[in-house]
Amino acid sequence: MSRIVAVATALPPNSYAQSEITAMITPMVTSDHGRQAVMRRMHASSRVDTRHLVQELAGYQLPQTFTETNDIFIEVGTNLAEEAMRKALAASGVAAAEVDFIVFTSVTGISAPSIDALLVPRLGLRTDVKRVPMFGLGCVAGAAGLARVHDYLQGHPNDVAALISVELCSLTVQKDDDSMANIVASGLFGDGAAAVIVLGAARAARTPGLGIDILDTRSRLYADTNDVLGFNPGETGFRIILTAGVADVIEENFGADVRGFLGDNGLGIAEIDTWVAHPGGPRVLEAFSESLDLPDDALQMSWESLARVGNLSSASVLHILADTIAGARALPGHYGMLFALGPGVCAELVLLRWAMNEEIAA
Repeated sequence: MSRIVAVATALPPNSYAQSEITAMITPMVTSDHGRQAVMRRMHASSRVDTRHLVQELAGYQLPQTFTETNDIFIEVGTNLAEEAMRKALAASGVAAAEVDFIVFTSVTGISAPSIDALLVPRLGLRTDVKRVPMFGLGCVAGAAGLARVHDYLQGHPNDVAALISVELCSLTVQKDDDSMANIVASGLFGDGAAAVIVLGAARAARTPGLGIDILDTRSRLYADTNDVLGFNPGETGFRIILTAGVADVIEENFGADVRGFLGDNGLGIAEIDTWVAHPGGPRVLEAFSESLDLPDDALQMSWESLARVGNLSSASVLHILADTIAGARALPGHYGMLFALGPGVCAELVLLRWAMNEEIAA
């Protein structure tokens, strides 16, 4: 068992109403009046009210090569990662030099050395810190990153681990591409970062304070779904693959997978007090609720996050976990389920329990 002791988030300062973004980006994506009408309709139905973007709106109108947008990813992404990590360390009471293991994830830019390496001198991390940069997991990586951190800490119970996610999704929107995938993505995704500090069980037992225990995790890869969700790299950057088939995968598989996972832990749907779901979009959230027969308000935090900042890819589920903690939505002893889907199509399930008072005291 490992324990989450801090979750922190960071957003670019440029915040815009969805209507502003739609007005600016629509003529960039297509000159066809019919497709423009479709785009305005899709953006309006996304349930997104505002988004934070890494560039000012005018910057997206400039012609930019993949090299130029990726340079922005490295510079601004590192800054956002540093901000989130500093907040998480301060909230946890853990010093940077105490961190033994880092998982870093992003799918919206590339860097070698990876951003986690760039953070070592900035934050004062040890030069022998173990690092695992992950690429390609997309939206599922926030949940998968927590799971892999938990896996590591199971074997290193005295260690401190960190998960860092940076996603600058706006840099992947393609100009002059009126495919439905690009139209939908241009109205759904925002930019942001998050960081999580997790303690191994032995370290947690020596550390006073609140926390959330990771009890178990499960991964699932669904066959014959490679063309449902993902990215294709090209001359102008990452072109998104996004189809309505995501909801179909959820409807066909997700309910049984979650029920089986919970059953193996001696639990059922009714015993989960808090649901932390990746907000893939309105249809995805609806499919999650329907497949699990959840009450109408069970995924309210995910809906609120979608409206406030959009889909932040791997960082989204971590933002929702941070919101859940800040809103004191769960009590000691309550069970939670954190989950997300990503390219593959794959799912990652993380079973949580808010630490009991007597466990905290121990």
